[in-house]
Amino acid sequence: MDVLELVRAGGLLPDSAGRPCVAMLSGGRDSVCLLDVAVTLCGPERVRALHVNYGLRGDADEDEGHCEELCARLDVPLEVVRAERSIGNVQAWAREVRYKEALALAEKHDAVVAVGHTASDQVETILYRLAASPGRRALLGMAARDGRVVRPLLGVTREQTAARCLARGLQWREDATNDSDTYARGRVRGKLVPALRAVHPAAEANVLRTAELLREETALLDGLVDAELAGESSIAVERLAQLHPALARLLVIRLAEQAAGPGAYVPQAGDRVAEILALAGRQRRGELHVGGLVSATVADGRLRMVAIAPHFPSPEGGDSPEGEDFPEGEDFPEGGDSPEGGDSPEGGG
Repeated sequence: MDVLELVRAGGLLPDSAGRPCVAMLSGGRDSVCLLDVAVTLCGPERVRALHVNYGLRGDADEDEGHCEELCARLDVPLEVVRAERSIGNVQAWAREVRYKEALALAEKHDAVVAVGHTASDQVETILYRLAASPGRRALLGMAARDGRVVRPLLGVTREQTAARCLARGLQWREDATNDSDTYARGRVRGKLVPALRAVHPAAEANVLRTAELLREETALLDGLVDAELAGESSIAVERLAQLHPALARLLVIRLAEQAAGPGAYVPQAGDRVAEILALAGRQRRGELHVGGLVSATVADGRLRMVAIAPHFPSPEGGDSPEGEDFPEGEDFPEGGDSPEGGDSPEGGG
């Protein structure tokens, strides 16, 4: 199947509820392909584009101009946001800006937000998370749907988006940082993926299939945790001690991530089950830090998790090549909303 057929078969565009689409547009090939596909499947009157100009690269205004020309050609309204630079992690800041703006625009028009993550991005995401984060969730990759956010191109490779753009006569912008070894994303894409492909030609397909199987199994495991908690935000320590170690670990992680807030990723909390039980055995009340700015509290025989404030603010100018493009628990790359599949914040959204 070609790109159009693959996206149509995925059922994310057009939206099953008939909602319009906000396409995050950087000017890179994946986001250009996404916008073109959205217009073809939904009609230009049901699509609008969002471009965020972060002003981080010298050619940021050229990216913006390219997006304006593309939207004029496709007869799609374009909203441009010029972001003011924040201190701290540049990738986390850029991602927060574009998703905040996209979701606000989507809520205003009761629309879905379409981002251009591809199957190629999915493989890279999983490999990075496998190296950087322990636990099953690291292997699940990005969800095709997450609230209003949809990823229609997850079944399409980067080569396929380029081919469609060429066939349609659609130009795109390039971001040189995507091929740089400065960032972890570049090393995964330029070195790790080719090395795995050399081991076995089906390596990328096998990674994707493994993630698909694990997502199905996760639904079952999440159901067991739901049944155990029964809507509560705490559990009796005595009951926790009776559970299979794997289920106890998953339950503690769930409580920790609920306390940490939406999108939190606290897999290390699962390694503290034995310490939590030991704490409860020693004293009636106690507290234990489990990671991710979350503490486990034991009181009156029940385990609860509470969020704790960071001890130190982020240092000014605290960007670092390692990590700034992979905020914990976030997508790799930022997908479709910046050049070359959207791994850099420039031009995102």
